[in-house]
Amino acid sequence: RNCSNNFSNWYYHKRIPAIILAICTYVVVILLPFPQAASNLALERLGDQSRGMLYGESAKTHPLPPTLARWEDSRGDYFDAVTPLDVGYLVWSRFPIQVYVQQPKPDDDLSSFENQTLMAWAMVVKEVVDDWSAYLPLELAATPEMADLMIWRRRPPLQRSETGEILRARSAETRYELILSRDKPPILSHKCNIFINPTQKGKYLEAAARHELGHALGIWGHSPWPEDTMYFAQVASPPPISPRDVNTLKRVYEQPTRLGWPLEGEG
Repeated sequence: RNCSNNFSNWYYHKRIPAIILAICTYVVVILLPFPQAASNLALERLGDQSRGMLYGESAKTHPLPPTLARWEDSRGDYFDAVTPLDVGYLVWSRFPIQVYVQQPKPDDDLSSFENQTLMAWAMVVKEVVDDWSAYLPLELAATPEMADLMIWRRRPPLQRSETGEILRARSAETRYELILSRDKPPILSHKCNIFINPTQKGKYLEAAARHELGHALGIWGHSPWPEDTMYFAQVASPPPISPRDVNTLKRVYEQPTRLGWPLEGEG
């Protein structure tokens, strides 16, 4: 009996750390697809006083684009899961939003297997851009220099944990960068880059592009429902853009932001 109790105690103490580790691993896997912020190098040219002015100013709302203004649906949203940035909600204020989808270079051999694969990939991604353009005005840009939002067939940049370990690769990722224009007064805006791992194919490529584009358009969070395109995990049968996705997008664009507004007093 004593041996049995000792074994039970040993087994119990061995199992508890394993259970905790499993839970932590599960949480990490869930959170990995969340979009990442790029370093805010663009604002470094502002002095401390001007940066204080930027973050001290009141955020304001922009008029809704007509496509969202016309949208009406009563099936709910997950707006509470959307995270605002230090400068307010991540919304676009100039339309149409210019979107670049990676293409072969002009001097490339278009008949090569690599470029044929890239062109087929781009066709799928452009269809996803067209899906979202029903709710926000989007327009394909010919070059990345002309774009506000760029979509790349590349592995997302590697990240390290706080202990320096390389984290597991992600299927896709969205990153934003804040930009200060040279207008007088300057205007705060942003650009986005979406990276989609080349291993994503078929319906999973379509789902990854649709999900990440939702982040880049302003839904900086995840849905708790698997029927939504912004669900936090990949599912076997990826859903299209849902009414809840669009309801959430509309609520985001009804919120105040400092993006798209002049920085008064800085000239």
